Amino acid sequence: MPAKLSAFALSPTTTRAGARAVLSTRLRELGFENPEREATLLVTNACGLRAVDLISAPEAPLGEAARRLEIFAARRASGEALSRILGRRSFWSLDFAISPDVLDPRPETETLVEAAVAKLAARRGEALRILDLGVGSGAILCALLTEFPAALGLGVDRSEGAAAIARGNAETLGLAARARIEVGDWTAGLESPFDLIVSNPPYIRSGDIAGLDREVRDHDPRLALDGGPDGLAAYRALAPEIARLLAPEGWFFLEVGAGQAASVREIASRAGLCNLAAFADLAGIERVVGGRGP
Repeated sequence: MPAKLSAFALSPTTTRAGARAVLSTRLRELGFENPEREATLLVTNACGLRAVDLISAPEAPLGEAARRLEIFAARRASGEALSRILGRRSFWSLDFAISPDVLDPRPETETLVEAAVAKLAARRGEALRILDLGVGSGAILCALLTEFPAALGLGVDRSEGAAAIARGNAETLGLAARARIEVGDWTAGLESPFDLIVSNPPYIRSGDIAGLDREVRDHDPRLALDGGPDGLAAYRALAPEIARLLAPEGWFFLEVGAGQAASVREIASRAGLCNLAAFADLAGIERVVGGRGP
């Protein structure tokens, strides 16, 4: 795809409906799925509108938003995810702010939340202690706190920028009183047991990163992608620490890459973790490995 949408030629006098039509046509030519939906979102967000405003006043001019809309469109044409352009991502029916400091939460990661909710359903009303390692935007932790209304959560991330985004999301969702976000190196300094430990660690092989889709390769932070030469470095570091920190009746759940579930289960088993199981996403790919403590 080209780096720019130079054919747009939008101006302050271009109408909202006209801009949407131009964007829809160009995005379709470039091979994007759902070009009408994307065009609508680009126009409404660039103009600070609600969808109903586009319907009720389609002939209103873009005004000062024309330049901003051209920039949004060029970014989309360059392969940047729509969610990154808009700075928002829906996850577990919740709305999260994202930034270049955090991984863009993806639907398959909801498999982890589903597995955790299913396994701890009987303890839904308890004051569970939840630990999210590599908290990123806070999507997993916040989703779990909404499902376990008496739980307390701790999210840890190496990135101060990511921690700031997670704190902001927890506050926006009304979860700040139950979510503590810290900057740290995995479990360093943690001693208290946790009833639920979760993580979506980096699991891409270092040598494979250059071949990733550019929405991921060029825009997700490398810190959240690079899992070392075989993609399993984070699991080797985490497994013994999970075994150390997991409460007697606790569970852990780790997102894994396609084809990694068997290797991660072996790493977990060697660390003394048990009752190991893999959970598939909607595409049938084993996406999560979970289990109990020693």
